[in-house]
Amino acid sequence: MTPQHHLPADIERTSMRIITEELAQRGLTILPENAAVVKRVIHTTADFDYAQNLQFTTGAVAAGAEAMHAGATIITDTNMALAGITKPGLAKLGGQALCFMADPAVAAAAKQAGTTRAVAAMHKAAQDYPGAVLAVGNAPTALLAIAEEIENGLRPALVIGVPVGFVNVVESKQHLFAVCEKYRVPAIVAMGRKGGSNVAAAICNALVYSAAEMLDPKARGWQ
Repeated sequence: MTPQHHLPADIERTSMRIITEELAQRGLTILPENAAVVKRVIHTTADFDYAQNLQFTTGAVAAGAEAMHAGATIITDTNMALAGITKPGLAKLGGQALCFMADPAVAAAAKQAGTTRAVAAMHKAAQDYPGAVLAVGNAPTALLAIAEEIENGLRPALVIGVPVGFVNVVESKQHLFAVCEKYRVPAIVAMGRKGGSNVAAAICNALVYSAAEMLDPKARGWQ
């Protein structure tokens, strides 16, 4: 077999064209302002369920792109998500991505409080980076911690809530989204069981690429 498309930019453009065509074939309509995020997640997962599972508070994508353009700090709940976020795109915008899961102080705080590192990490993020983009792809407990912080006054630039799993996942997403809507905090949430660190990174990358005018792979230096 000889592949028809073998250069990275060509593969991505062709993939996006296929995604656009299949969305139309399936009768799935996406609001234009959300299209870059939804298509990037489908591109990452090959799962068209995200066209319906991803829920957005009003203006969430615009708020996220604006935060990225202003050099936002992204805090993730896994090093896997951290690894998947585009570093050249962030560097172009003057932003950074961090994960506190391996921080000894976070581990100590979690042990002392009898909770998870993800919870302690989000409390640290709230204290040290109150205007950050919070991207959660693994731990539903992190979403509950973020919701608690929002109810106590935290106003992150954007919350991305896409943990994957079976225990407390659905409920934590629903709760977070309701809290974000109540307090007018921008949020992008994958309702249901699906999600993951790769989805969190994909959403971050869609926002970074949009803000940095790098949606076309050629703008990222790809051939």
